[in-house]
Amino acid sequence: MRVGIVAFLHESNTFLKQPTTVESFRQNLLCTGEAVREALAEAHHEVGGFFAGLADADIEAVPLFAARALPSGTIAASDFDDLVNQLLKSVRKSERLDGILVAPHGATVSENQPDADGYWLHQLRQLVGSTLPIIGTLDAHANLSPLMVDSCDALVAYRTNPHLDQRDRGIEAAQLMAKTVRQEIRPTMAAAFPPMAISIERQCTDEPHLTPLYAAANQQLETGEAASNSILLGFPYSDVPEMGSAVIAVTDNDPAKAQRLADQLAEKMWSMRADLRGEFTSVTQALDECESAEGRVCLLDMGDNVGGGSSADGTELLGEIHRREAGPAFGCLFDPEAVAACDAASEGARLDLKVGGKTDDLHGAPIAVTVTVKSMHDGRFSEPQPRHGGITEFDQGRTAICETDGGLTLMLTSRRMVPFSLQQIVSCGLDPKSFRLLVAKGVNAPIAAYREVCDSFIRVNTIGATCADMNRLTYHHRRQPLFPLEPNTEFK
Repeated sequence: MRVGIVAFLHESNTFLKQPTTVESFRQNLLCTGEAVREALAEAHHEVGGFFAGLADADIEAVPLFAARALPSGTIAASDFDDLVNQLLKSVRKSERLDGILVAPHGATVSENQPDADGYWLHQLRQLVGSTLPIIGTLDAHANLSPLMVDSCDALVAYRTNPHLDQRDRGIEAAQLMAKTVRQEIRPTMAAAFPPMAISIERQCTDEPHLTPLYAAANQQLETGEAASNSILLGFPYSDVPEMGSAVIAVTDNDPAKAQRLADQLAEKMWSMRADLRGEFTSVTQALDECESAEGRVCLLDMGDNVGGGSSADGTELLGEIHRREAGPAFGCLFDPEAVAACDAASEGARLDLKVGGKTDDLHGAPIAVTVTVKSMHDGRFSEPQPRHGGITEFDQGRTAICETDGGLTLMLTSRRMVPFSLQQIVSCGLDPKSFRLLVAKGVNAPIAAYREVCDSFIRVNTIGATCADMNRLTYHHRRQPLFPLEPNTEFK
């Protein structure tokens, strides 16, 4: 038995003006053939799970194509077409396959294909025919589409956020594939689409407002009714008709049961909608809370959530920390211009800089600071532990560590970087425990790493392309009506 492996992963924020190009994939991951195995076989990632699950089943894994870029803007049309053509070419060139394991993200958008994942999965289905099994994984933040469902035999979404189970879900998909190609089961999949969007502030699966939904899903698995099921929390920063939450159920050759189980989960999700609207803490409220908080606090900068595609140079929260001199505090900003200025000066030099707020007009104005340049670094670091995203090797480019007289330590990077690893801080000679406040530009993803050093977390409703309050975003293409944006929405 031979099973191909294909991955095309990008979370696309359509509120950003700058399109994503193929260069973003080259900087992160873009490879074919055995290079896919070398890059991902041992990673805490669903593709690593594909390799492991197929090996356990004594099935030959045939790596074909893998592309991944950090979350960012809509993919430029020509670049998306080129990537899809590369993907399909890799499949055409392969020898006989008995099935294909796929890893789409589920919230990819291109300029010419709003449902980009549905599009490339459909193109793959057209290429290989209707009988070859296609089974895959989805990010929990997928905006599921009927075309994605129709193009695959089964899809399995991450069950944790922060995403720590990616490799496990890849193994699950590979196990489903092994049973399918051996004709032990015939997976039948159904989906349901309640008209609602879950606030990003409510999407941590460890917290009480989501646990009843996952308990209901787990019960379907424990009773054996479902071979697999998934909850798609949705990604509110892709302004496309598919935006919103959804559920999937997979059965063994029983499509009617699959639809019934999906409908049950959808009804459970809908019944919880009031608790999933989100609670929003302003910058002022958050820092006031910090004054009386015991221990070390991680402030989650939701409006500049790099893992949601944001600019990584938002200044609203860090600017207020600087104004209050609320340190010792740590924050990271994407600012190649400021890094170059620090690089031109010697370590120990004092500089007047304007940092952050340079990518666009969504994330606040630059902050005027006088800093001492403490150190310069190449910006590469490794994360050995399972962390959100399953990434193990990082490169944020040339990096400067600076400190203000008011106790704010700034990490200035020449590439955008997700705050998924404490090694980002440690690799630059800093001790996370030396700070009272740490700003992480995310919502839920940083928690996996930062809970090792922080006593509490405050999600802060800052401005930006990933603002947690969906009512502050201007949509043009999403489905309507959609709770809570239309509070009187009904689900029949």
